[in-house]
Parts: sequence; structure tokens; C-alpha cells
Amino acid sequence: MNVITPANPPAGRLRAERVTLAHGGGGKAMRDLIEDVFVAAFRNPEMGEMEDQARLTSAAFAEPGAQLAFTTDSFVVDPVEFPGGDIGTIAVCGTVNDLAVGGARPLWLSASFIIEEGVEVALLRRIAASMRRAAEEAGTAIVTGDTKVVGKGSADKLFVTTAGVGVIPPGRSLAASRIRAGDVAIVNGVLGDHGAAILAARGDMALTTDIPSDCRSLNGLMEAVIAAAPNLRAARDATRGGLASALNEMAEAAGVGIEIEETALPLRDEVKGVCEILGLDPLYLANEGTLVLFVPAAESQAALAAMQGHPAGREAKIIGRAVEGHSGTVVMQTLFGGQRIVDMLVGEQLPRIC
Repeated sequence: MNVITPANPPAGRLRAERVTLAHGGGGKAMRDLIEDVFVAAFRNPEMGEMEDQARLTSAAFAEPGAQLAFTTDSFVVDPVEFPGGDIGTIAVCGTVNDLAVGGARPLWLSASFIIEEGVEVALLRRIAASMRRAAEEAGTAIVTGDTKVVGKGSADKLFVTTAGVGVIPPGRSLAASRIRAGDVAIVNGVLGDHGAAILAARGDMALTTDIPSDCRSLNGLMEAVIAAAPNLRAARDATRGGLASALNEMAEAAGVGIEIEETALPLRDEVKGVCEILGLDPLYLANEGTLVLFVPAAESQAALAAMQGHPAGREAKIIGRAVEGHSGTVVMQTLFGGQRIVDMLVGEQLPRIC
């Protein structure tokens, strides 16, 4: 965490209830915050002796043809805690998922924190604990990171940046450009839960809903699908911009059209209700545990069965297919028998959603 510390620092040295600028000053207060909150939560063998870098080895990289996968993302969700997760859970799951949809097996994560002066230390402990749980559930580890403290009003409680490293096994190649006409589109679960949960948690609209965020890691699901459908073409997690944006990106990259069926889209009645009240389109609502993938038609039933047999894919459904016409465009067959173009999201339906 950018400070050299003993291999086994004593716990419980942090007495402050709130973060002060001293906790970002590089001295004892900063070391106590790092050791007592973050190191205590994330400690694992890969951290080693807490030098300014993690020193990592893996036999996975020695396999001929293996590729390194590397991704990074920042998270500014408001509020930082919400039904079904918090900013730490999203940071871990979002980074794991960015690796997984490319066919990579996540190995290690970094985590950096921008903390506003005055934030409760108890909140940081809860966030760190949830990150530890999410990393363990995904079979990865947080091995290095950083903390910075900024003055009151210079941030909004807490921002988190994560980076992830994984390995793509030999012979595995997933990319949207590989999608071909006739390939089948499948989603692993209901759409829009995260966006609806955040909207309700903010309290601005006086909405009451029990919808939790769908925040979860999808690497286990991806491995199950790849085993069942080895010719899987591509996958995308439908985060900001929702399913509509993910499908548009894939259609453009592949040079194909995509057609989806409105009647096939898995949506909770509560999400439909929130969207109807506020004039939102659920196709553009963010998700944090939902992906869309394309497989050859011959492997679609095997892929669907594999997804439905995994905890993260119990509600998986086939929603459409790639077609030769209207290249780069997504078209939806509506409930009323007509068609409408599903464009990329313009602007932002809900800012600070992740």
C-alpha cells in the first residue's frame, strides 16, 4: 500500500473514528489506517512483506500460448452502500467480470482508495470486509493498492480504483468481432436490478422497493459455459448503458445485425414499474452481475443449460440472434408485433451508477 510495513503488523492501532488529513500524510496515522483497515482485511500470501509492489508468480503463465489479461476501472457509485452490495463489492466484481467476459481466469487485483476527510472508519472497515469476501468468492486476491485522503468537499466519501490481472488459457479467443449471423444471444439473468436498486437507495424519488443489486462475479459462470460450448464467440457484461449498449457495441464490432425479442427479456415486475413511473427504459439500466453472450446455434442449448445449472445463471434466457441484415444495428421485436431500433444510450440515465 505504498508503505513498507512489518510482515505481521499488530492490529488495533487505529483509534480514530473518522478519517482526517493526517491519515493521508505519509506518517504514523497513515500507516495505522492502512494496516488496521486494509491490510488486516486483505492479508494473503501474495502480499508478501508489503513492499511497494506485489511480486507474483503463477504456473498458468508458463503454459505455451497463454495470454496475460489486464484491466482497470474506477468506481464512484452513490450511495456507497446499497441493498445487495456496496462500492467495494462492485469494485471487485466489476474488475473480475471485465476479465472473465474475455475468457480470462482472474488471479490478482489491486485496490486504490480516494477517501474524503471525515469519512467514518467503520464504513471503511465494512467496505474492506466486503471486498475481501467478494475476492474470496471469485477465487482471486487483492495483493497491492494505495490510499489517498482529500479535504472535506473534494470528493464524495469514497472512490475506489481497481485493476485486475488474469490468464487466458491457450486456444481460448473471445471477441465481439467473432460473432456471425445465426449465432444465438443469451443473458444469464434479470435485467436492470442494479440500476433500480441504486435509484431506490438514493431516496430522491420516494420509491419503496426491495430490489437488491445483482452485483456478483461471473468468472465461474463463464468457465461453465466455455466447457459446455467451446465455440463461444463473445461475451459482454451489461454494466453502464445496460443491455442495449452492450449489444450495440457487439453488433458494430462484428458487422452484423442483432434482433432481440421483447417477450424474451427477463425483467422483474418491480423494475418494470420503476421504469414506467420514471419514464426509463430497462434496456439501458445498469447491471453488475449480468452478461450477454453469443454462441453458435448448434451449441446454444448446451450453453443455456450450463448457465441455468450455475447459481449466477439460474434465470438465463435466449433473447435473440445475430442476423445478416441491418449491419451494426440492434432491432427489437416488440410486444405488439412491430419493430423498433434499440440505439446506443445517449447521455446518462442515472449518473454515478457504479
